[in-house]
Amino acid sequence: MDMEAARFIGAGLAVFALCGVGIGIGNIFSSLISAIARNPSSREQVFPMGILGFALTEAVALFALLIAFLILFK
Repeated sequence: MDMEAARFIGAGLAVFALCGVGIGIGNIFSSLISAIARNPSSREQVFPMGILGFALTEAVALFALLIAFLILFK
């Protein structure tokens, strides 16, 4: 196997984590919307936790993208 082909396969596998990140962000916001729809007065308590969950989940996506770029361009 060529070294360049191995790099492309490794970068593709590193980016595969973005699939899980997309599912996680969808779950976070669907639960957030459901919780606010059931009890609108709880928005002040629930919304910051939803944004924190989004930020932490998005950090995993950024790490995966960073690893893919390191594999490709190093």
